[in-house]
Amino acid sequence: MPRSPATCTVPPSTALLTVAGGQLVAAPRAAPERVRRKRPASANPYLRLLATPGARAFTAGNLIARLPMGMLSVSAVIMIAGSRGSYALAGAVTATGLAATAVVAPFTARLVDRYGQARIAVPATALAVLGSLALVLCVHHDAPAWTLFAAYAATATTPNTGGMSRARWAHLHRGDPAALHTANSFEQAADELCFMLGPVLAAVLCGALFPEAGTLVGAFLLMTGVLVFAAQRATEPPPTPRTRTAVSPLRTPGMPALLAVFLATGAVFGALEVVSIAHAGGAILALQAAGSCAAGLLYGSLRPARNVHRRLLLCLTAMTALMSLPLLATTSTVSLPVLALCLLLAGAATAPTMVTGMTLVQRATPAGQLNEGMTLSVTALLGGVAAGAATGGWLVEHAGTVSGYAAPMGAAALALAVAAAGTSLRRPGVSGGSAR
Repeated sequence: MPRSPATCTVPPSTALLTVAGGQLVAAPRAAPERVRRKRPASANPYLRLLATPGARAFTAGNLIARLPMGMLSVSAVIMIAGSRGSYALAGAVTATGLAATAVVAPFTARLVDRYGQARIAVPATALAVLGSLALVLCVHHDAPAWTLFAAYAATATTPNTGGMSRARWAHLHRGDPAALHTANSFEQAADELCFMLGPVLAAVLCGALFPEAGTLVGAFLLMTGVLVFAAQRATEPPPTPRTRTAVSPLRTPGMPALLAVFLATGAVFGALEVVSIAHAGGAILALQAAGSCAAGLLYGSLRPARNVHRRLLLCLTAMTALMSLPLLATTSTVSLPVLALCLLLAGAATAPTMVTGMTLVQRATPAGQLNEGMTLSVTALLGGVAAGAATGGWLVEHAGTVSGYAAPMGAAALALAVAAAGTSLRRPGVSGGSAR
């Protein structure tokens, strides 16, 4: 007895019969599904970070734009001192540019937050590049000294490319503390690398080609890098129009104390730089930057701290202890290899301190004002560098280089004391992503 059509079943794998071109052929019921194997996620947190869509493109542009940060001031000193025969004039010109940057940079960052990175960063960089070109022309044509100050002050519109890059990471990985921790560590290592390679590249260009070469190449790299960076619109944080109720990040809880910590930390860098150059020459500073760069990358592979404020205290304690090593080395021995090793070890605490401090700045700053908040921290850092350099130079001149190494250790201890006293750094009532 034949089966009823209602009870007749066809196995899923049974072929269907059809007629094609007068021939009876068998066709599968359904096309076989392709099995897609997911690639296992990389165990390296930096590879996972750079696998973020669009990350490599804006990182490449940012690194190109950031390299001149370590070139332009050194190039200006070499160029002006070689032309005018006065390191005092060269130092005064660069100091004026630093002071102008401290005033202008927060306003530039505020415009970036309000109107977007691409709309503000490109014209601001163009103005800064014009200032660098004007400085070259003034030096080359032996213009009056005041024109050098005016030209170099115009470079103050240079946007904080490192801050803009950190703002992109914060936008792409909001709600992911581990990824942000790795991103901040990566950015700090990039800072150290650029400030390690920049002065060397500037010195080579000015010495091998002509005195203006370092400034010209630095200006070209800056403009090129910002254009590449700004062209990556897919990863750009959306602009946040400023409202009447919006307040400056300076008035957010914990920010003043954080900026005081950055100010004292900058004094560590400025004093260490001047004293080390006076004692053993500038090349030895590369070891301190190398130690910081390596420590920053290693720190980024660790888990983010649950209590970031406590981690900052630990980092500052380690920095204070390690900054005593150069002082002990110069007091007990005259061996440069021993001092070099101590500077390498001393640098190991600076990057973790900066990464942790920047994490607190990001958490204390309103989301729509990240560029302004991070630029304020960089401004405080630069102010500390200037104060530390002046203090270190005074100690070298009046007490010698051995005693001068007490300045960075004392500045680190001051930063630790400020952080320990700054109970306002904490933001109670918020867990996980708090600034604890």
